[in-house]
Amino acid sequence: MKDAIFRRLMAGPLPWRTWRCLEEFRPLFQSRPFFLAICFAIVCSVACASASPPSNVVVVTIDTLRADHLACYGYDRIKTPNIDVLARSGARFANAFTPVPITLPAHTALMTGQYPMATGIRDFSGHKLAPGAMTLARVLQSHGYSTAAFIGSAALDSRFGLSLGFDTYYDHFNLGNSREIHLDEIERRGDQVVDLALKWLESHRQKPFFIWVHLYDPHAPYDPPEPYARLYRNHLYDGEIAFADAQVGRLFDYLKRQHLYENSLVVLASDHGESLGEHGEKTHGFFIYNATLHVALIVRIPGDSPRVVQQGVSLVDVMPTVLQALRIALPSSVQGQSLMGLMAGRQSGHDSGQYAENYAPLFHFGWNRLLSLEWRGMKYIETTRPELYDLKTDPRELHDLSNAHRALAQEMNERLHDLIRRYTPSSKSSTAAGQSTDPSLLASLRSLGYAAVSAANIPQADTRNLPDPKDRIQAYNLVSEALVDKQRGRYEESLRKLMQAEKTAPETLTIRFLAAQDELELKDYLRAAGGFKYILDRNPSDGAAAYYLGIAQLGSGNADGAEKSFNRALEIDPHNFSAAYNLGVAYSRQKQADAAIGAFRRAVEILPNYAEAHEALGELYLYLQRPNDAARELERAVAADPKMAKAHYELGRAYKALGLEEKAQREFSLSKAP
Repeated sequence: MKDAIFRRLMAGPLPWRTWRCLEEFRPLFQSRPFFLAICFAIVCSVACASASPPSNVVVVTIDTLRADHLACYGYDRIKTPNIDVLARSGARFANAFTPVPITLPAHTALMTGQYPMATGIRDFSGHKLAPGAMTLARVLQSHGYSTAAFIGSAALDSRFGLSLGFDTYYDHFNLGNSREIHLDEIERRGDQVVDLALKWLESHRQKPFFIWVHLYDPHAPYDPPEPYARLYRNHLYDGEIAFADAQVGRLFDYLKRQHLYENSLVVLASDHGESLGEHGEKTHGFFIYNATLHVALIVRIPGDSPRVVQQGVSLVDVMPTVLQALRIALPSSVQGQSLMGLMAGRQSGHDSGQYAENYAPLFHFGWNRLLSLEWRGMKYIETTRPELYDLKTDPRELHDLSNAHRALAQEMNERLHDLIRRYTPSSKSSTAAGQSTDPSLLASLRSLGYAAVSAANIPQADTRNLPDPKDRIQAYNLVSEALVDKQRGRYEESLRKLMQAEKTAPETLTIRFLAAQDELELKDYLRAAGGFKYILDRNPSDGAAAYYLGIAQLGSGNADGAEKSFNRALEIDPHNFSAAYNLGVAYSRQKQADAAIGAFRRAVEILPNYAEAHEALGELYLYLQRPNDAARELERAVAADPKMAKAHYELGRAYKALGLEEKAQREFSLSKAP
C-alpha cells in the first residue's frame, strides 16, 4: 500500500526538487511514522501554496453603468468582450446594488465598507470623508502595498477625502476658475485614464500593488469616440459602455503580458446605473428604483471557480471581501460582509436586505428624501407616499402594492429603520464633518450635471409633509436639462427652463440660485445680485450665495458691496479660496493695496498652487514697484500653470525691471505661445 501511495504521489504535479527528494529517501518510507509524517507535510505544503493570497489588487469602477446593459448580464445590443471574459473567470453577482445612486457616496461605500449614514457622505453637500476613516487603500498601504488611483471625473476630486491611503491619487482637474469650467477640464476619457494607470504600473509592478481605475465614460452626455459613435449611433449610451470595455481590455492585456494578472484579485463594479427614462427620470441621482440601484459586480480571486451568485449583495461588501481574500483583518468600522462564502457556493448571512437612500432631493431642493429596503424579493420605498413592489413579478417596479398590503409595508418599514439604527454610529466622531465645498469644485459638479446647491432650512427629523419626489420629477428634469444647457454655454435656454421649473416647484431656492447664475453669465449683474440676495435673506448661512452675490456686485461695479459679500462668504466658509481671491480684487478696485495683498495671500495659503492668486500678487507688487517680490510670485504662477500667458508677460516685466533682459525676452515669447 505504501508503494502504491508513493507511486501516486510521484505521478502528481509535484515540483522537480520534491520529486528528487522523495526518490532519494524512498527507503525511509518503510518506516510507517516517517511515511505518514512526510505525506502530511506534502499535502499541507501543496494546499498552502495553492491557497496563498493574491499578490495584487485591481479595482475597476465604471461610472453610470447599468448591469443589464452588459452582454454577460444578458444584454444582446452590445459587445463587451473584455468584461465578459472576466465574468466567465470570476464570480458574477446577478443582484448587486449600490446604497446611493450618486458617484461620490457610492464609491465611498465601496472603498470604506460603510453605509452613508456612517461615513456622512450622502451626496455632494460639501462634506468630506473624515481624516481618520479606514479606507481600503489605507489598510493595504499599512500592509506594504503600493497604492494608486486614476480618476476619470472631478466628482471624485481628492478634496472629498477618497484619496486617503493612496500614494498616488491622480485627479488633477483644472478647477482654478470657478465660472469658466468646461467638460474636458473636469472629466477625463477612459483611454487617458488607462494610459496614466499603465505608466504607473510600469514602475510599480515589482512589489504588491493596489490600483483603482475609475472610468467615467458612460456618464451623460453620451459622446463615445469612433468607431463606437458609428456602431452605436442609435444608442450612444451603449457606445460609451463598449468604449469603456475596450479600456478594461487594455488594462487587463497589460497585466497578462507582464504575468501580473493570474495572481491579482480583480474587482469590476459600477457605482450606479442610469434610468434612461424609466419612471420619468432621464439619468440618475433622483429616484431609487433599480434602474439606478442595480449595478454590475464581478470579483475574480485566483484559483476560485467561476460562479453566478444570485443572492442580493451591496457595494459595501466589496472591501471586506478583498481583505478576507488577502487574509487581512477587517477594521472595526466595516459594516459590509465578505462575499467569500457566497463565492464558494455557501449560504451566508446576507439576509438583512439591501439598503439604499437618496438625500439629494432633500439637501438640494427641499423635497423629501428616499429610503429603501429590498428583502426577499420585496422592495419598500419610504418617502411622502411610501411604495411597495414585488420584484419577483414586477421587476421594473411599476405596480405599487403599498395600499393593498399595508401590513407588509409596515413590516418592511420597521425592518428598514432597524437597519438604519444598526448602521448609524452612536457617536458622530466617525462621520464626515460638514465643510462647505469651494465654488470651483461646486461649479465643476454642476458642469457634470449635479445641482450641487444646498436648499435652505432642511428638516432632519420629520419630513412627512415635504413634497414627494414623484411629484417633482418634471421640475427635476427641467433643472437637469438646464444644467446640460449650461455645460454648452446656452445660458438663455437654461434660464428659460429654470423659470419654467420654478413655476412647478416654487418652494425650492436651488432653482432661483441656478437662474441667478445664468443671469450672471449673461452679464445681467443687477438681476443676478437680486437673485442671490433673495436666497441669502432666506438662508443666511448659504456661503455660495454670498460668494456669487459678491461676483455679481463686482460685475456691476459695486466693489464696496462685493467686499462685504466676500467677507461674509469667508465667515461662513474660511476655506473658500475663490472668495479670498475675489476679495483681493475688490480691494484692488478700491485702491486698498495692503488689504488686497492680505486677501491674495490668504487665497494662496488656502490653495498654495492657486496660479491666478499668485499672478495677481505679482501684478500688485509690480504696481508698488517691488520687482523682486513680483518675480517670486509670478514664478510661482507659471509653475502652477505653465500655459498662463498673462503670468509669463508680467514675469517678463518683472525680469526687465530687475535688469534680467534675457529672461525677460524668454517670458515675453512664452506669453505669445499658442
